[in-house]
Amino acid sequence: LVITLLDAMGIGLIMPVLPSLLREYLPEADVANHYGILLALYAVMQVCFAPLLGRWSDKLGRRPVLLLSLAGAAFDYTLLALSNVLWMLYLGRIISGITGATGAVAASVVADSTAVSERTAWFGRLGAAFGAGLIAGPAIGGLAGDISPHLPFVIAAILNACTFLMVFFIFKPAVQTEEKPAEQKQESAGISFITLLKPLALLLFVFFTAQLIGQIPATVWVLFTESRFAWDSAAVGFSLAGLGAMHALFQAVVAGALAKRLSEKTIIFAGFIADATAFLLMSAITSGWMVYPVLILLAGGGIALPALQGIISAGASAANQGKLQGVLVSLTNLTGVAGPLLFAFIFSQTQQ
Repeated sequence: LVITLLDAMGIGLIMPVLPSLLREYLPEADVANHYGILLALYAVMQVCFAPLLGRWSDKLGRRPVLLLSLAGAAFDYTLLALSNVLWMLYLGRIISGITGATGAVAASVVADSTAVSERTAWFGRLGAAFGAGLIAGPAIGGLAGDISPHLPFVIAAILNACTFLMVFFIFKPAVQTEEKPAEQKQESAGISFITLLKPLALLLFVFFTAQLIGQIPATVWVLFTESRFAWDSAAVGFSLAGLGAMHALFQAVVAGALAKRLSEKTIIFAGFIADATAFLLMSAITSGWMVYPVLILLAGGGIALPALQGIISAGASAANQGKLQGVLVSLTNLTGVAGPLLFAFIFSQTQQ
């Protein structure tokens, strides 16, 4: 959980200041395009390479791949901190995207070290740790960016270097007891992605849909609240911080508590119903204060993902958890590319 928190903080640190860094090399008119390309480039690299790194973690072990991922991120942030030409930004983002397997390995470790009945709760805590990092990171990055647009990248590099040392000296992967090591390696090497994923196809589609839904507020929240309620940046930021905090609370606490009393399928249905109700209400509200009660419902929709991850992870053996979690990371990043394009287009059409 600590590793996931620090990793997310590093990601969040650079978001507020990346446009400022781009302005050192580009005219203002080109900043938005290059900012979007850099974000999409990282996501595309993750889509392509996360399953491969997950597979390597099954074969080589979680620790070596986690160290590779953290080293890649630290190198990326160092390159961005020292950058003096545009191509260095692109190179750093490509390397970080290729080696970025922290999320997949962390989820694999959870699956390795917990019983199936406990996974919804632990996947929820993992999601909450990542969310908390994405809340704290931009806040720190924004303050540091006022001093220098390069400083947040220095801090992010130091965070990843510290996490690397933590993994190298302290982290010990859980011993997987359900299979012998030799049997693990044989199964991991023998099973193909198609064989692994075919029985899980419907669940993977539901997972993709849930992640795509999550891109709606991420994409249009600022545009919607500015257009509908004439909110300024402070009001938008406050509402997003509130949504992030409540989302983390629901994933860390509520999802696990519900998993003790309800089936995963029931939790998933409840999450989708909460999201659908929240979006319908958001389309109808006419005053800014009405947003905040709806945020509770919108955050409540977050309980679906941990339950989904729990069910999906139960469909693969310990020897293939890395491969499976890598595919989930790939699907998540695919929605990160497709979602903003789709929902920004839909929003723009409805405003005409």
